[in-house]
This record gives sequence, structure tokens and C-alpha cells, in this order.
Amino acid sequence: MITGHVFIATSLDGFIARENGEIDWLLERDEASEDHGYAAFIRDIDAIIMGRGTFETVHEMGVWAHTLPVLVLSKTLSQQPVPPALAGTVRFSDASPQQAMAMLEAEGCRHVYVDGGQVIRSFLALRLIRDLVITRIPVLLGAGRPLFGGVADEVPLIHEGTISFPSGLVQSRYTVER
Repeated sequence: MITGHVFIATSLDGFIARENGEIDWLLERDEASEDHGYAAFIRDIDAIIMGRGTFETVHEMGVWAHTLPVLVLSKTLSQQPVPPALAGTVRFSDASPQQAMAMLEAEGCRHVYVDGGQVIRSFLALRLIRDLVITRIPVLLGAGRPLFGGVADEVPLIHEGTISFPSGLVQSRYTVER
């Protein structure tokens, strides 16, 4: 059975990006000297699903860091060709979350990294997420794009643990209650 997994950072006030989509505040605090568990997390992942905003932010950074297959869910981008440098790694689709997971499962995927605020919220609402790792960055943005803004229904979570890092980052792990 295929499962969705989240590994994401937010500001202390719950934003994943500024209102304009910028993540400079996050990149400035990228502590290369600290292991925040991303390498261990991504080792168990077969594919990545992300939304248009996340794709555009990552793509605009200039260096595509993902080596796993990436499925970008976007009605807008699904009508456009994938940039040539990403052909064979990235696909655009207007599939629903359920359709996307069924498609990846049919391709042999078991663990999918779900990334991007709107995509995470839609997958949570459909109970397609098994667990979340949320790292809080010690900065208050005051406004921006919220990770969980607009969740229509309550999503009960089980707290699995929290650790803090010397840099001030605090990381919590949750399992979605079934």
C-alpha cells in the first residue's frame, strides 16, 4: 500500500514562505553542519509529489536537487511541456490526489514525499498522509503562506517526538491518526 509522508520547515508562526513565495529566511538558516534527518527521510522515499508553487520555487533556485521522480500537480503546468533539463525526472499532471497516488502505486512506489502547502493540505484532508516531520525555524514572519491555513476538517495527530538542535531549530514528528 502506498503512503504519503511530509518533511517540511515552517517559521515559528507557521508559514512555509513569505506572501510572495520567497523562502530566503529559510535558506539563510540552512545549517549544513547539522543533520536534521532529511537524508534518512529521503532514503525511504520512492517519488515526490509537489504543487506548482513549490516546483517553481525549487526550479528558480537554478540547481535541481531531486534525483527521485517528481510529479507536479498543477492544472496550469499540465498544459505545458516539462523544461528540457528536467525531462525524464519531472512530470506535470492535473490528477487528483487519489489519482496521483494510484498512478504512482501502479508504477511500484510505496513511499511518497508530499511537498507544498496546498498539496499537503489536500492530501491530509483525504487522509493520504501517514506522518509529518515539521521543523520550526526560530523566526517570526508575521505574514506569509501558511502550512495549515484553511484545513476544512480536524486532522487528529499523534505526537511521536520532538528534538531541538543547537541552531535553535525544533523538529516534531507526528503520525496521522487513522
